[in-house]
Amino acid sequence: MEPLDRVDRQILELLQTDGRLTGAEVGRRVGLSQPAASARIVRLEKLGIIVGYRAIVDPAALGLNIHAVVRLRTTHAQLAPALETAAKTTDITSTLRVTGEDCLIFDVHCPDATRLEVIVDTLARYGPVTTALVLHDYSTKPLTPAPTTS
Repeated sequence: MEPLDRVDRQILELLQTDGRLTGAEVGRRVGLSQPAASARIVRLEKLGIIVGYRAIVDPAALGLNIHAVVRLRTTHAQLAPALETAAKTTDITSTLRVTGEDCLIFDVHCPDATRLEVIVDTLARYGPVTTALVLHDYSTKPLTPAPTTS
């Protein structure tokens, strides 16, 4: 991986906070011209560091009032079917394969407890599940690239 300098890090932080910033605005904030800032952004995209841009949507505004984390402990043989089920379940917005006692962690956004029960029962076909309701999500901090060693 190409090393990232201080300006690259600043650009990444800015775009993670507001992906709609123009190249001119990014350049102004980091002390570069618009063409220089845009060239750096394109370089970060080509390196696969910036992999996309998206809108952040408030689930509650869509009627998805329940946010839960569901952990699944399963066998290796049941892993692929569990992942297929998760991929087909629109209420599951994120799936993580993890180490430890649990194998998979699912982030679930659904309209009500009845729908959450259906999701939990569906996942329980693959092994024991543990469910926790999310009271508040504090995950708004941008990623900071690891410093490079020269």
